[in-house]
Amino acid sequence: MSRSNHTYFQVCFCFRRRFKAPVSEAPAEIKTLFEQYSENGIMTVDQLQRFLIEVQKEDKPTREDAQRIIDGFKHFRHTGLNLDAFFKYLFSVVNPPLSPSLVAHHDMAAPLSHYFIYTGHNSYLTGNQLTSDCSVVPIINALKRGVRAIELDLWPNATKDNVDVLHGRALTTPVKLIKCLKSIKKYAFVASEYPVVITLEDHLTPDLRPKVAKMVTRTFGDILFCPGSECLKEFPSPESLKRQIIISTKPPNEDLDRKEVKDKETSSVGGKALDEEEGCGKEVPDDKDFDDGDKSQLPAPEYKHLIAIHAEQPKGGLDDCLRVDPDKVIRLSLSEQKLEKAVVTRGKQIVRFTQHNLLRVYPKGQRVDSSNYNPMIGWMHGAQMVAFNMQGFGRSLWLMHGMFRANGSCGYVKKPDFLLNSGEVFDPKARLLPVKKTLKVTVYMGDGWCYDFRKTHFDICSPPDFYAKVEIAGVPADCVMKKTKTIKDNWVPVWNEAFEFPLTVPELALLRIEVNEYDTTSRDDFGGQTCLPVSELRRGIRAVPLFNREGAKYKSVKLLMRFDFL
Repeated sequence: MSRSNHTYFQVCFCFRRRFKAPVSEAPAEIKTLFEQYSENGIMTVDQLQRFLIEVQKEDKPTREDAQRIIDGFKHFRHTGLNLDAFFKYLFSVVNPPLSPSLVAHHDMAAPLSHYFIYTGHNSYLTGNQLTSDCSVVPIINALKRGVRAIELDLWPNATKDNVDVLHGRALTTPVKLIKCLKSIKKYAFVASEYPVVITLEDHLTPDLRPKVAKMVTRTFGDILFCPGSECLKEFPSPESLKRQIIISTKPPNEDLDRKEVKDKETSSVGGKALDEEEGCGKEVPDDKDFDDGDKSQLPAPEYKHLIAIHAEQPKGGLDDCLRVDPDKVIRLSLSEQKLEKAVVTRGKQIVRFTQHNLLRVYPKGQRVDSSNYNPMIGWMHGAQMVAFNMQGFGRSLWLMHGMFRANGSCGYVKKPDFLLNSGEVFDPKARLLPVKKTLKVTVYMGDGWCYDFRKTHFDICSPPDFYAKVEIAGVPADCVMKKTKTIKDNWVPVWNEAFEFPLTVPELALLRIEVNEYDTTSRDDFGGQTCLPVSELRRGIRAVPLFNREGAKYKSVKLLMRFDFL
């Protein structure tokens, strides 16, 4: 190597080091707060406890709580926190914007209809709706994230003697139903112990339903919820259904099944149908595939009895669909288009229907790219199962992720009381609602991009020009977006900007934060995002981690922010 080349690499190496580890300094307001709660440059246990009470609004923090923080961040020569240690504590993972506890804290003893449920659409697709592969991988990923409702489309396989899962009338490659069921059983309760609902879109012939019944009962065994009655009069609670699997689909029309069987003029019956003893108590080992050669052509009441949540599409108009039957509860499905049309004239009627029954909303058929829609339209009308394509990304999916960060990320979020009030039914279209509270958001600074530059795709040799967008998503009266100034050429941007958001329905509001790099010649470059339920924000100064487009958390990228309610 020549001397000139050697010198070049030395300079380049030093340049990269200089920008990979920029010095992060406490903003001016943090320094001022430290001075208020310290003496002679040190914050003692008692002073930190007072800070936790007065600024962080913690619920009865003890001296022991303060001491644990000091023990984790103090400089070895001090008995308290100096400014650097205090700043490191505020900007650390032990100081998140939501409760760090992954434990459900909402009332979980109400009927399922009282909860928003983390719901997937075409959960088996790896990409677009027309040509992508069908696989257990997206099902597993969804369950690991905390999704509690998985959709499977059931079709006869090419030889008509077994069952595949695929998006019908498209070019998607199938995956075996038994593989999907086994994956659901293995991963159902990794992220949450609350029940998983499997919604089946049934395109089966009558002779295949006994096979599906046997697959389901033998795979799930005792964790399969089998109701004692044909149709539930009221839904059980998530608490009572912990670690159970629930099947939801439209019950087969047995008269049509019998006619189809008769039309086939089949005289032979291979195998035998499931009897009562084989119903909900037996299972096969996970490492065995399922193919018992059952060729039964008889209708399968066992399949019907596995359906805990009946999906119905009543004949007639929308009024018939939304009629509340006091003797049973059902699940109704509407496309996003039908919902948007229905809420114009029947908003209160939909809210009333969802107080007792389940409403599932799904993406319109034109979304072949697996994009999603605005989930708020469904949620503010009480729809429990707003079904999303979880394999995509974008603002709508980020809102979905944000909603279900609430309640310990268990996949069930209790609906606000006003959506459950049978007296005065909530009108989501009301424009003159009073402001209940005002959220004040301060964006101090950001850090971590230089450490995650390979994942954030920024040029390590060119510090970005960052700005932050702060947005409220909720009922129409609350929706607003604000933006910070752009900080040029800085890996550690300091904004120190505050925004106020008057909220009429804070119970449904989500705070969405997105950082981008300003670009004068092309589309601004994405720098990270997060979405947080306003109802569960921890007040005070918090370290807010950012996520990539797909919803995966960056290792180092975060913002220092403050949240207050006025």
